[in-house]
Amino acid sequence: QVQLVESGGGLVQAGGSLRLSCAASGNSFSIGAMGWYRQAPGKQRELVAVITKGGSTNYADSVKGRFTISRDNAKNTVYLQMNSLKPEDTAVYYCNAQERYYSHWGQGTQVTVSS
Repeated sequence: QVQLVESGGGLVQAGGSLRLSCAASGNSFSIGAMGWYRQAPGKQRELVAVITKGGSTNYADSVKGRFTISRDNAKNTVYLQMNSLKPEDTAVYYCNAQERYYSHWGQGTQVTVSS
């Protein structure tokens, strides 16, 4: 029932910034935590950042101090502000929304950072 629509991916030079957005629709009132994951070429999908309904956050060590996750509960939208981007941040970024029994995923958005 929950659908996730991502936007904001693109190509940026190292040191630049991007802001990803993910809007949840459907039975979005049942959503708890939301987060961002990424999968780089040749690597497994990994957690980038997660935020609870109450606003508590957690980040992968590799992005701490550079990325900021936030959410607007009224819009059921989660954001990922990515600053000081590095080539190693290049990946497909996936939005995630957690319900009581299900975890939902967006289609993914490509982020490419050139040096």
